[in-house]
Amino acid sequence: MADAAMTGHGRRVWFRQGTPLKIAVLAILIALIVLPLVRTVLFTLQPETIRAWSDVLTGRLSTNLFYKPLGNTLLIGAVVSTGCVLLGGFLAWLVVMTNVPFRRTIGVMATLPFMIPSFAAALAWGALFRNDRVGGQVGWLQGLGLDIPDWLAWGMVPTLIVLTLHYFSLAFTIIAAALATVNSDLVEAAQIAGAKGRRILMGIILPVTTPALVAAGSLCFAGAVSNFATPALLGLPVRMQTLSTRLFGMIEVGQVGRGYVIGILLVLISGAFLWAGNRIVSGRRSYTTITGKGGRAKRFDLRGARWPLFAVAMVVMLSSTVVPVIVLTASSLAPSSANLFSDWTLHYWIGQSDPSFAQGIPGIAYNEDIVRALTVTLGLGLAVAFTGMFVGLLASYTTARFREGWMSAAITQISFLPLLVPGIAFGAAYIAYLGAPIGPFPALYGTFALLVIAATAYLLPFSVQTGRAVIQQVGGELEESARITGAGFARRLAAITVPLAIRGLAAGGILIFVKIIRDLSLVVLLFTPTMPVLSVLAYRYASEGFGQFANAITVVILFLSIAATLIASRLQAKSQPWLQS
Repeated sequence: MADAAMTGHGRRVWFRQGTPLKIAVLAILIALIVLPLVRTVLFTLQPETIRAWSDVLTGRLSTNLFYKPLGNTLLIGAVVSTGCVLLGGFLAWLVVMTNVPFRRTIGVMATLPFMIPSFAAALAWGALFRNDRVGGQVGWLQGLGLDIPDWLAWGMVPTLIVLTLHYFSLAFTIIAAALATVNSDLVEAAQIAGAKGRRILMGIILPVTTPALVAAGSLCFAGAVSNFATPALLGLPVRMQTLSTRLFGMIEVGQVGRGYVIGILLVLISGAFLWAGNRIVSGRRSYTTITGKGGRAKRFDLRGARWPLFAVAMVVMLSSTVVPVIVLTASSLAPSSANLFSDWTLHYWIGQSDPSFAQGIPGIAYNEDIVRALTVTLGLGLAVAFTGMFVGLLASYTTARFREGWMSAAITQISFLPLLVPGIAFGAAYIAYLGAPIGPFPALYGTFALLVIAATAYLLPFSVQTGRAVIQQVGGELEESARITGAGFARRLAAITVPLAIRGLAAGGILIFVKIIRDLSLVVLLFTPTMPVLSVLAYRYASEGFGQFANAITVVILFLSIAATLIASRLQAKSQPWLQS
């Protein structure tokens, strides 16, 4: 009897600590995230593929296979991260700490560029600056008679500009949040002591915001080195290779072993810089700026520089948001990008096949490939929004309600691991993982299921973050009361947690929807003619010289992204009424 009582007690403790749920969630995360990465490494260590390591690192082709792309990749990462911190920091300082006119407008517009796909900005750049070096249509500026130099039309310089204008909004968001916590007492004390504005900036504000600067720089670096679309569209035509484009090229031509090795090295490089950034921040502790004392915001008086600095900020905002949208829309209507704002036609939108126009390719409304891609993309977005939020909710629920034990720590660490893996490398990992049969399970390459599984795993950090916010809105005592009455886990989740936080869940799901429908790097390797998606189709059209079709598809993606983002913002405001004040 005593043994039975002890066994029953141990079983109750086991369930009360959430051990079965932890095991289930951990198994799901290992299957989604860890196994693809492990499978990729093991594939390169097989006898027939292990030579790929020496080919990439020490072989006679290693310079072109790895070291030149590595140099380009590191240069892009260093310049873009520096530019993003300077540009994002400047705008954050203007919005948070100065009396610049229309601060709120600048703040809202500064968050928009990251919502626009990087390949959209790259396509817009080509429509404006493309010259005749690689043949095909020239851009609008050369169409006006201007001589556009090669360095401005193709290669490293436009890649750096486009990526900086894309990622600076990420730096702005991080740095602005840090500047908002700077205690005005520090600034006022320095002013009383006679310190000038430059001294205050260099001696107080910059040291206090160092963690945010490092975090913003490391995230922008990781994003830039893993970006595929921009260097592919602006660099590949002049044979400028980065690790991401080289990885894509190797797998495209069937040299998957070399491609996987490059992917593994890309993961290590991206992860190393993110780790170093976190290490620098965590190693410094003297950044306390929020105390028990209240403080009003202290803004610098720009005096006569108010309007000039506002003009500088608006030039950056318009260049990164409004101009690309206008150029893409105009290009989707113009027969030639050289005549961007004249002789507009709706053929690229609603025209039927005409052998004398656009090589007989019909407009997107009548193009079966594009219509199918739109259907697949919308289905993929909805499916990933559901599966991502479901898995993310399970993971965040487990770590929030059952925090003790190593399994909870492992769930947290694994769920954020995809942040360290560039999208194109993650796509390559899933080809190695599910591209071939595993025991009784068939190969999934070219199927909708592979797209959903890979995208769910890749976006898991965002769904877990959203799920964590949702769980924090629901008091644990409600579920505890239901548990006492005999309600099981599934019953409590379905009857209490989900209904009470449905708006937050819906908003998070919509944001995941937006991220996947405009993603290119993850799906570019998973694309097949039988399972097309809009972003890859736009890239293919652009690569083949059909810029108008590519830009029209991109406008559709932008419309879907903006509409879904506005819906998500509205849902978040209703689920969090304090945001409306």
